[in-house]
Amino acid sequence: MEINMLDKAAEQQQSKLVPPHGSDTLMPLLAEGEEKARLLEKAKSLPQLKLSSREVGDLIMLGIGGFTPLTGFMGSKDWKGVVTEMKLESGIFWPIPITLSAVQADADALEIGQEVALVSPDQEIMGILTLEEKYQIDKALECQEVFKTTEEEHPGVKMVMAQGDINLAGPVVVLSEGRFATDYPGVYMTPAETRALFDSKGWKTIAAFQTRNPMHRSHEHLAKIAVELCDGVLVHSLLGNLKAGDIPADVRQEAIKTLLDNYFVPNTVVQSGYPLDMRYAGPREALLHALFRQNYGCSHLIVGRDHAGVGDYYGPFDAHHIFDEVPEGALLTQPIKIDWTFWCHKCDNMASMRTCPHTAEDRVLVSGTKLRKALSEGEDVPDSFSRPEVLKILRAYYESLAEDEKVKVELKGHSAR
Repeated sequence: MEINMLDKAAEQQQSKLVPPHGSDTLMPLLAEGEEKARLLEKAKSLPQLKLSSREVGDLIMLGIGGFTPLTGFMGSKDWKGVVTEMKLESGIFWPIPITLSAVQADADALEIGQEVALVSPDQEIMGILTLEEKYQIDKALECQEVFKTTEEEHPGVKMVMAQGDINLAGPVVVLSEGRFATDYPGVYMTPAETRALFDSKGWKTIAAFQTRNPMHRSHEHLAKIAVELCDGVLVHSLLGNLKAGDIPADVRQEAIKTLLDNYFVPNTVVQSGYPLDMRYAGPREALLHALFRQNYGCSHLIVGRDHAGVGDYYGPFDAHHIFDEVPEGALLTQPIKIDWTFWCHKCDNMASMRTCPHTAEDRVLVSGTKLRKALSEGEDVPDSFSRPEVLKILRAYYESLAEDEKVKVELKGHSAR
């Protein structure tokens, strides 16, 4: 997608958008041009540290300004403040730690002040860290505070418990955006690009719709509520890694585009994606979703049932309630809180607890997990779950899977209702 970028002075003068988080301007850490080429050559001679998939996504977000105002991976004071009080040492609001880990032997081999090349699991040089601090964290504390559990069945807890015992902190220069720009052309956009696009449309209020699933009828309903309330909606899909059994990003993007092309008014919705892995941190992750959507230029975040949840670790509307704990002015992007949504046979339409007077027997609760389970088992899916054009794409994906590629989908927690 070609976007005419305004110079900074003109952009600040003309833009009606919410400012970036904790800063007057975006703070991308991505090197470009000759400087990038020089640093890539330099990185070849530096000691290397292999990143996890989650750390790659975090580094790219630092690079493109999605994590403005962070300048690198968090030190011990920021880690402790974020975990226990949801704020950086500077006092700026931040709900989830952004950290880099190493095993003890790798950490011991590095000296404070040393530069370290950060490489992806497939050995691409992603950036350079200037090491300022090495510290050990209380993993159980982080898990209990961020995920509200220490059970390793929780995918986010499993991720933290599996990481190295030592955290490495310091500023970074980012040298790659990985595969996202080439794998998802026109969908993957940086915060500067979405802001320029919103400005070109004259939008001031934009609601972000976070999704890790193809959009089913409840998702469509939520997005259309936001279209009525705001100038536009950003359907913003996670493009990084998910848990086993979730639908791959390329299939999701095709399904979402098909829905938007057929069932939304043109120029009311923008389809895009971002490079993070899911953490499944429920309420805390909802806050992070709002925070970095502020950097993307969004004034609001749609928050429905069990936002960023997994299993039954969180209440269905814990992500609504946590926004009430954020100090006034600490987070500018605000939630659009929406109740249970469902198909009602008597209403003959999508509805919510606030708009439908009928009983549970008349309602079909729609969830991404239910949809994946039905499709993975070859069951019929009613029109009340998903649009036929979307179902055609999803059925083709599931039919293409070999038996050893199929993952059993279980209904747990709120998705089982």
